[in-house]
Amino acid sequence: MRRIIRRAAKATLAAAIAGSSLIVAPQSASAIDSVECYNISEYLHVYWHSYSGGSWSAFHTCYANAGERSFERPGSQWVDQIQTGNNRVQWYGDGRWQPDTPIDKWTTFTWPNHPGGVRMEKIRIL
Repeated sequence: MRRIIRRAAKATLAAAIAGSSLIVAPQSASAIDSVECYNISEYLHVYWHSYSGGSWSAFHTCYANAGERSFERPGSQWVDQIQTGNNRVQWYGDGRWQPDTPIDKWTTFTWPNHPGGVRMEKIRIL
């Protein structure tokens, strides 16, 4: 009889621990993925520059899936062009997400290419 009670108690404890871990475990957030561009128009294409130590570098990066990506590096970063592809997009700069209404799918935004232009710290796909 003790053996049956002990097994039942162990099973109940195991079930309680498993159930509580489902409640306590956080849901995984969707994450933006850096992808190879390959001229695929569905991806978010970002053309941007970084200025640090007296020199600048140009970048063309592509992303897929909802989430956000930081562009924080030493120096400053500015965006030249965003091609949204099949995504709704915002960038973070000057202390806020811009624009207030996300850029719609299949839209291209272009800005002048000069240091200190449109500051970009993060970008997100909604």
